[in-house]
Amino acid sequence: MNGKFFDLKKEKQDRMINAALKVFAMHGYRHASTDDIVREASISKGLLFHYFGSKLGVYSFIYDYSVRYMTLELNTSVDKKCTDMFTLMKQIENARMHAMRGYPYMQQFLNRSMAEDVSEALLAIEEKRNILNDAYDRINSQMDFSELPAEVDGEKLRKMLDFTIKGLMTERFQDASFQPEMLYEEIVDYLDMIRKIVCR
Repeated sequence: MNGKFFDLKKEKQDRMINAALKVFAMHGYRHASTDDIVREASISKGLLFHYFGSKLGVYSFIYDYSVRYMTLELNTSVDKKCTDMFTLMKQIENARMHAMRGYPYMQQFLNRSMAEDVSEALLAIEEKRNILNDAYDRINSQMDFSELPAEVDGEKLRKMLDFTIKGLMTERFQDASFQPEMLYEEIVDYLDMIRKIVCR
């Protein structure tokens, strides 16, 4: 990537980043088109290639950017001393909500990249993928499942809640009026409801 990208006005940087996030989140690497990205960003194709060189260059950059941004949000929002699973999951969603205020498709893009099957894309992000996974592993390792009832498998419950949250996010993104705050409130409602059912 051309380092001069960060010399552009922030508004233009974000327009290009958000356009790429949206196109890759919706279509995956294989079916994403640089034509769609430039159309979404309202820029010329020459400008996109000037800064990123290729579709792979764009993908690699926005993945790196997303990992750095999301890791920073997680480090800021998650209490390293907290052990309660439900509280930690709310803190994770709070971090994601903050990220999605500026970059609405960032989490969807990260979710989609987990299922990426194009080898050149996988190789380009392999190292960075471990960074974000490590951040989530650190948070998950804080969770003290002994606080749950004995008959509840804490790890299975956490995975079930993760699937629920991803499903809610996917469903809300199909709605043109998506708002990160509303999604966060809905996720918190689900977490509170499950806590009441499990921990009565």
